[in-house]
Amino acid sequence: MTATLQTEFEFTLPRGYMDAEGTPHREGSMRLATAADEILPLKDPRVRGNPAYLSVILLARVITRLGSLEMINPKVIEGLYASDFAYLQELYNRINQQGEQARKVECPHCRESFTVEPPDPGES
Repeated sequence: MTATLQTEFEFTLPRGYMDAEGTPHREGSMRLATAADEILPLKDPRVRGNPAYLSVILLARVITRLGSLEMINPKVIEGLYASDFAYLQELYNRINQQGEQARKVECPHCRESFTVEPPDPGES
């Protein structure tokens, strides 16, 4: 049986992005980053002037959906609450730099094997 690579990840923001009309947007999805997603923003003058801005550009490139917003751009990411921004950075790092999420484990008592998923960022 061939395993399929998950490339899209659903999320729910802790607080949610509030658009100009005051509508909250919490549900969204993020795709795996490509090499271009990480390389091309380095040419952006905003990143050259402030390297911390790289995270804003990266998230704007890989978030494919946020509520009913038609477009996700750096201005949307700039408008996130700090807790939501941190949540998305952690999710980005987890899905792009830590590889497969599910782990096969064995019960130390009965020796039965099963698969576990790590909790979503922000969950305890």
